Amino acid sequence: MFPSLDTFPAPFQTILSPWYNSVKDPESAQQAVLQSLLENYEKTDYGQQHNVSQTKTIAEYRENFPITNYKQLKPYFEKVKEGDHRAILSEPPVCWVMTRGSTGIAKILPATQTHLHQILQCGARAFLNHAIRKNDWALLTGRILNLNFPSVVSNMTVAGLNMPYGYSSGTYARLNPALNEASLVPRQEEIDALGSGITKKDWEARFELVYKRALDENVVATMGVSPVILSFARYVKRKHGQKPRDLWNFRALFCTSVAKIQFRYAPLLRSYYGDVPVVEIYSATEGVFAQQLDDLPYVVPNFDAYFFEVETGKGVKMLHELKRGEWGRIIISSQQYPRYDIGDLIESMGKTYYRVFGRNKTLTVLEHRLYRLFLGWLL
Repeated sequence: MFPSLDTFPAPFQTILSPWYNSVKDPESAQQAVLQSLLENYEKTDYGQQHNVSQTKTIAEYRENFPITNYKQLKPYFEKVKEGDHRAILSEPPVCWVMTRGSTGIAKILPATQTHLHQILQCGARAFLNHAIRKNDWALLTGRILNLNFPSVVSNMTVAGLNMPYGYSSGTYARLNPALNEASLVPRQEEIDALGSGITKKDWEARFELVYKRALDENVVATMGVSPVILSFARYVKRKHGQKPRDLWNFRALFCTSVAKIQFRYAPLLRSYYGDVPVVEIYSATEGVFAQQLDDLPYVVPNFDAYFFEVETGKGVKMLHELKRGEWGRIIISSQQYPRYDIGDLIESMGKTYYRVFGRNKTLTVLEHRLYRLFLGWLL
């Protein structure tokens, strides 16, 4: 199930071993994560307000810390802007990032060094795990198409200073532009130079830049928001008369940020990029939470980095406690967000495999209940 890492360089082991070990024993991993989180929350006003010093167990954590969301945490983020990072964070932010706003108004969130480190570490796992498992070292020496959003959109005042901010995907790409010898094409700074707009015209300008800069490069993969990866392929076919598979030798597509990637997007993506693996990553502005471990079309959580609960119809359970077919609203605790309702619905597919099947909306819930009613016997 897990590739052996004994013969690989230390950075590979540092990134992958904690994940592999946590999947083997998620209960112990989650206990360790909770204790680490509580130590950090103890440094914050938010933690003190919720009796963190009297919180030792999972039951006490649930009793003392309510499930929260961006709207409820926003007043604390406003205090961080004023210079009081301890209102909600255990360390000062190094930058601010924003969401795409695909399901509403864009959220603007602080990002600490610890948060960025976890994004880098967990974000590299799908990539390295796939390269090792497939023995495909071309992935580690080629170029990766940069189809990210701009990292500079506007400016805000933080602790009396003017600070730029932008979309999280572009910001993370700018701060972590390479993995081993693999690197993004074009550089994020070139993407940013085209401006911050996200209209059709803006995206076509970005796509044309990517096409021209990557045309003579050894492109082996893409990594990013699934609809954008698909839109780029359609643009290249429409504008230049060729599909990406005709121009580059793709080894894999690493796709994020939407539900049902394997079933809704993968067939379309392969029609443009070739018959290559589509590797799913469950990520958001708030973190990189899970990624594919093997060829099964499901994700496996980073039990060593985040604390996962699920609010089901029968109450709150730990994610790893869910039985096959159980589902509910995922609640994620991280170094920045205690018991954060990210707004997604997740279902256990058995063992430590899961699928995120949509946003927590009435229509999604109804659709899933009908799916369970008529097709549940297939599980």
